[in-house]
Amino acid sequence: MFANLNGWHAVIILAVILLLFGAPKIPQLARSLGQSMRILKSEVREDSNSAASDARAEPAPAAPAPVHPVDEPVAR
Repeated sequence: MFANLNGWHAVIILAVILLLFGAPKIPQLARSLGQSMRILKSEVREDSNSAASDARAEPAPAAPAPVHPVDEPVAR
């Protein structure tokens, strides 16, 4: 998707971002993006850790067979 991008494309994209958001908001946007990436990474780590601990856990005992009531004749 980004294989055809070169240096000029990056400069143009940065200029458009600068025009849209303004210089004062750029550091704030970068900080927000960094925080979002940290949260995402921590959630992925927690997910993979819980999946690994589930795989190491002992298998659950088999559920007992369902109990069927005794067939009784129905009085009519």
